[in-house]
Amino acid sequence: MLKFSFYEVRKIPKGLNILRCWSSSGSPYAAPKPHQIYQSPQELNAQEKNVVDKLFNGLLSSNRACLAQSITLTESIHPRKCLQARLLLRKALQHCKKCQEENKSFNFRIGLSGPPGAGKSTFLETLGKYLTSQGDKIAVLAVDPSSTTNGGSLMGDKTRMQELSRDMNAFIRPSPSSGHLGGVTRSTNEAIIMCETAGYRTVFVETVGVGQSEYEVADMVDMFVVLIPPAGGDELQGLKRGIMEHSHLVVVNKADGDLVQAALRMQYEYTSSLKFMRPISQNWKPKVIKVSSLTGEGIPELWAVMQEFHQTMIKTGELFETRRKQQRVWMWNYITQHIMQVFREDPRVKSHIQEMEKNVEEGLMSAGQAAEILLRRFVPDTVLS
Repeated sequence: MLKFSFYEVRKIPKGLNILRCWSSSGSPYAAPKPHQIYQSPQELNAQEKNVVDKLFNGLLSSNRACLAQSITLTESIHPRKCLQARLLLRKALQHCKKCQEENKSFNFRIGLSGPPGAGKSTFLETLGKYLTSQGDKIAVLAVDPSSTTNGGSLMGDKTRMQELSRDMNAFIRPSPSSGHLGGVTRSTNEAIIMCETAGYRTVFVETVGVGQSEYEVADMVDMFVVLIPPAGGDELQGLKRGIMEHSHLVVVNKADGDLVQAALRMQYEYTSSLKFMRPISQNWKPKVIKVSSLTGEGIPELWAVMQEFHQTMIKTGELFETRRKQQRVWMWNYITQHIMQVFREDPRVKSHIQEMEKNVEEGLMSAGQAAEILLRRFVPDTVLS
């Protein structure tokens, strides 16, 4: 089998696409067949296929260890592991689609975001324990920020959910953000599918502590919930565009003790400010609810509102349309990520990156000029605006 470091598609005058392949030395190869470029899961050997089958059968039996291994597989960047993950994802998607057609029931995906210190992990443990006590199976995908200096991550969210982590009806998976912006990881979308295949009807995605412009999780869940502390700013903060206008529900946490009055005031101010925003859904008006993760006050009422939202989205058909749009969004997200990887590894670009970076650092050229030079080396016919 031929091995290539990267592939590029170029347009010729007639509008046809031709493929040029380059080795690590920079010399071109003859264009391979499409099946040589995009390796299919059928190219896995028997042992690798057996591993995938074992994981898939484990998912169907709700084996927690197999679920954890499956998510790890989707997070891997090893070429052979990626092929295995692709096959496993295809099996999982087919199973989920079959279950939806037969049972006419849909899993509930909930995204939880908010500023650092809002109490997201404590809130999830309180809500999670309430749901498991009702007989529900839930999964929590918690994303922890990764260090920009050494790449490490503390993974402290699971530590805060001591009671929930011991509950056999709950599955908690902490993952590092690995530098991915938007509050989630590169593979969070696949992890949701794995959890649903394993029989977890409600999946929570807890983002890292985010700001006003980080709401990428909204493109992978059915309901986007913003959690804020009682001292989360004034009415003007609620009017600012960004994360608030993408939310279906705003939860004021820590409404207990001396903070009860502050929580009431915050609830009133955000309820007032949301009236000036166009709702993200035509069939749902965003609501503001106060709860206490410490005492559990307001949790049953909150879950009732969430269930009302879920049923409304199913009855109106908006849930299905939203999920179709989300898949399209993530297709382009993956394309963007892979294009950056291909660009950096291109031998014509790679050999000049350090030189361009040095010129920019020393002020010999602007960042835009350096980027244009590298882009023209990557695709000589590029027209930059």
